[in-house]
Amino acid sequence: MLVESVYRSEDVPVVERFDYWRTLVGQTHAPVDLVSDYREDCRVLQRTVRLGAVSVWPSSFRPVVFRRTPRLIRESDPEGLHLTLPLKGVLYVRRDQDETSYRPYSLNVLHTSHPFVVRATEGGDGLHTGVGLEVPASLLPIARRHLSRLAGVRLSAREGFGALLAQLLIQLTNGTDSYQPADGPRLGTVVVDLLSALFAHSLDVGPLLPPETHRQALVLRIRAFIQANLGNPQLTPSTIAAAHHISVSYLHRLFQQEDETVAAWIRSQRLERARRDLADPALRTMPVHAVAARWGYAHAADFSRVFRRAYGVSPKEYRHHSITLPSRLNAKQPCGDC
Repeated sequence: MLVESVYRSEDVPVVERFDYWRTLVGQTHAPVDLVSDYREDCRVLQRTVRLGAVSVWPSSFRPVVFRRTPRLIRESDPEGLHLTLPLKGVLYVRRDQDETSYRPYSLNVLHTSHPFVVRATEGGDGLHTGVGLEVPASLLPIARRHLSRLAGVRLSAREGFGALLAQLLIQLTNGTDSYQPADGPRLGTVVVDLLSALFAHSLDVGPLLPPETHRQALVLRIRAFIQANLGNPQLTPSTIAAAHHISVSYLHRLFQQEDETVAAWIRSQRLERARRDLADPALRTMPVHAVAARWGYAHAADFSRVFRRAYGVSPKEYRHHSITLPSRLNAKQPCGDC
């Protein structure tokens, strides 16, 4: 599990909840003033996940207004960027005299050095839900004069690099049990690369990014494309390269610095998705050959052979024993060369 802390308002005495949360937000982001009609009925759930120098904080709370004033900036300025991904409810952000609304799956960017007022509204269940991201501005290979142009811009989290970033943030929101503490800094690097690529694309300053950031961002795009197309039997290095307007040889060079070749990663992802389906009680009535076809295996016999080679049992045996022997069967990972 990654390094993580959790704040639940019910764990704190009622009279202290709101002030405690205000202090926590100041430590997670930067000092802010909080104003709310629900001060006496403060309901908050905030997790803070540490990814090295980067922090991700999924949270749910009653409607509130955050104010970052010139006085607070003079008192303390970590010179960081804050990205907010609303999931339920709307953010209304005012900078100077301009106000911009951010609905679910639109990304808002704030700089701790600039004053702002953010009003968070409820999402239908009385709570506003979203994910905050804190990144030191010094980690981004984009000049501050360019970053300042993002003020008031809505960045989409439904396509391109914004969708990749949102997918990663939501994955972390859903749980960090599949990661080790040492994975935190590596995930932080992935977040910075994605954020850099998103900003560079939005600002049209792509040539200013270092080559390694370009490479990592392209690899992330390719991985997302593969995961979205695992069910296509025609998914091959050639079709992947064509979809990204690169040569097959360049695709293979990109993956030379990764843990697996591109073909091996496709195979391991297909096997893992099929294994999950076979262990899913809700899919028990789906024939094994249908599970195989769902993840790109045109021939059930081929699927059974590679599954047995990877997990030591046939797909039918795995499905039968997945409830009684989950830990032993799940412990063995698929072979990258299978």
